Amino acid sequence: MITPILLCGGSGTRLWPLSRKSYPKQFVPLVGETTLFQASAQRLSGAGYAAPMVLTNSDFRFIVTEQLASVGIDPGAILIEPAGRNTAPAVLAAALYLQQSDPDALMLVAPSDHVVPDAGAFRAAVAAGEAAARAGQIVTFGIKPTHAETGYGYLELDGDPIEFTPDFSPRAIGLKRFVEKPDAATAEAMLASGTFLWNAGIFLFSVQAILAAFRAHAPDLIAPVEAAIAAGENDLGFFRLDPAAWEALDDISIDYAVMEKADNLTVVPFAAGWSDLGGWDAVWRESGPDAQGVVTSGAATAIDCENSLLRSEDDSLEVVGIGLKNVIAVAMPDAVLVADATRGQDVKLAVAALKAKGAKQATEFPLDHRPWGWFESLVVGERFQVKRIHVHPGAALSLQSHHHRSEHWIVVEGTARVTVDDEVKLVSENQSVYIPLGAVHRMENPGKLPMVLIEVQTGSYLGEDDIIRYEDVYARGQGAKG
Repeated sequence: MITPILLCGGSGTRLWPLSRKSYPKQFVPLVGETTLFQASAQRLSGAGYAAPMVLTNSDFRFIVTEQLASVGIDPGAILIEPAGRNTAPAVLAAALYLQQSDPDALMLVAPSDHVVPDAGAFRAAVAAGEAAARAGQIVTFGIKPTHAETGYGYLELDGDPIEFTPDFSPRAIGLKRFVEKPDAATAEAMLASGTFLWNAGIFLFSVQAILAAFRAHAPDLIAPVEAAIAAGENDLGFFRLDPAAWEALDDISIDYAVMEKADNLTVVPFAAGWSDLGGWDAVWRESGPDAQGVVTSGAATAIDCENSLLRSEDDSLEVVGIGLKNVIAVAMPDAVLVADATRGQDVKLAVAALKAKGAKQATEFPLDHRPWGWFESLVVGERFQVKRIHVHPGAALSLQSHHHRSEHWIVVEGTARVTVDDEVKLVSENQSVYIPLGAVHRMENPGKLPMVLIEVQTGSYLGEDDIIRYEDVYARGQGAKG
């Protein structure tokens, strides 16, 4: 069995405003109906694959389980990283953790935010590299380059150029070296040579092979990662790596730590289509532009436009473009991006500028996701706030009270089980309930369909940290949101 290792962190700044630090691109359905994370998990499942191991952070842990459950995938271990330390510590933690139960396992390490349209072709490429990986090689997957891209690293082949004929079959071949992201002239020369592939950051190796590579090339990482696992704790089905040991680690990629130094490298060329969706220009390409080069999504209309992407993420917000050429326009309920299509890689500059002025849109997503569901603020005033709250079937908020606000709840979909001090009652659609300031209360969804209510808060302070928590099925502490 091959164990998929899904790396699920990142801040997603290049696809702002749809991707943000609090809800990055892997959790968003950017191309197609499923999210990139769900599509990655589905691609790496089926015969020959074990349940996926996921490495993510604490904020995303319930999003991970919710999205996997919605596509019928039962995960294996979910490791919680206390802080971002790049891919080398993450891969090492996965290998050391997996060694405890399956020391001879093969690991297929993959980012969770890539697009691979032909999942069957990718699994065939994995199968083509399996024998080499079982023999102790570190196998990577090189993508057939379609243009002289300066935003990717490259892999130089140890041999003749590859002929990507229509009947090309993937096979494991020698890899000479990893190459850093080139300038434009170098990228053109590498493309013309035919001996370079894009580095997708996807690897296949045995637990023993990668641990040997770390011992040889990055031994300083081993002790602190071992300590992070040894002092880690199980928490509601997740495994939390120890914060003190983890935060002492260097921030370093697997390429720098191991791959650029290893001498047992093999590459499987892959020509069936791939994108890391590293910018809105990539989303435009993967979305299938029409004859005029236009892509529209959601409530968007293009009139006499060329080579443009118009996208609305709010059904009540219609985006209309007239006579646009080479324009990206993405509208969210709280932010709108309008950019020259050739400046897709500069969207991260917008995030930096918004951070500098203290705008919450830089990092916070309009929907605030919680273990039980999500909420969004509809109207905010000086002493009141109106929210829409969505509670998953069978989910429950914590038993709590507030110092500074009272609340009115109006159920608009489903049925809520509501606790207010000693009274517990069912509240159906078009019914409401009042929660006085200081009352101990909870809402639950006892049904099999989502429950939605409108909450009106009034009081002197409406912050999410105004909470005294008495019971919580998600084991969150005092002051934790939601």
